[in-house]
Amino acid sequence: MAMPTIRERSILSGMLVNETMRRQVVQLASDQTLARAINHLIRFKSNALLVIDGDSKPVGVVSKTDIMGAFYAGLPVETSLADIMVGPPLFCYPDDELESALNVMLQNGVHRLYVRGSEADTLLGTLAYPDIVGQIYRFCRVCSRGIRKKNDAGSEADVNRARVKETMTRSVVSFRESDMLSSVIEALSAKGFGAVLITETQNRQPVGVISKTDLIIAYHHGLSADITTRSVMSAPVNSCDHEDFLVDALRQMLARDIQRLFVHDGSPDNIIGVMSLSDAARFRSGTCKACMPSRVIAG
Repeated sequence: MAMPTIRERSILSGMLVNETMRRQVVQLASDQTLARAINHLIRFKSNALLVIDGDSKPVGVVSKTDIMGAFYAGLPVETSLADIMVGPPLFCYPDDELESALNVMLQNGVHRLYVRGSEADTLLGTLAYPDIVGQIYRFCRVCSRGIRKKNDAGSEADVNRARVKETMTRSVVSFRESDMLSSVIEALSAKGFGAVLITETQNRQPVGVISKTDLIIAYHHGLSADITTRSVMSAPVNSCDHEDFLVDALRQMLARDIQRLFVHDGSPDNIIGVMSLSDAARFRSGTCKACMPSRVIAG
């Protein structure tokens, strides 16, 4: 008699890559410059681009993190992509299960996979964390179990909806507005975060944010890494309460095309964590408890 097996199931189970992938590949030739790469990343609102050789074959990837490292190292923006790219790129196929593709991303510590066609040299698109979260959000909006149900009085009632506190990262890296930008670059590289909180020098109240996007723009404009964080930070701080519903946080991030929200407890001045699109993807849940990840025993 066969032993029963245990399979993990989540809201992603049964979904395929071709239902979620973005049918666009941001790419540049390996002899192009970092300045051109920054322009491409900002224009296409992408966190990384594919690097191709003279025969248009994929040879590497350059991300905002890689460009941030070049900024810290003092490399000129005329440096070629071939000098800083990492590789090889990782691929999946359109008929792969979405959950399998997410596992590959998590196991390899990458934020995107490139979707390859039936022919090895054919690229169909890109799969990244924001695409996966967008798919989860779209699924939840039409789910028969619903994010909200009508009660007997005809008004909407919450049905075990997931909250931000169940998904957020419970730590925040912060710097004073008088600290040097080079310290921010070091922290983002070491911690693997996408942004840091900037606070007032005296009372440590939140006043801004520095993301990798802010850093590569500063690099492109020829600024030094030895200036203060105040010179580069973006304001105001986008945040939500840890008791807010997950669906509301996702809606805000997707509608405003931002990667993360800082999380506060009560007052926006009391920041206690960060909620990112990658956190939501790793959570593998819908926006209510009906689709929480579960273990299924199969005979």
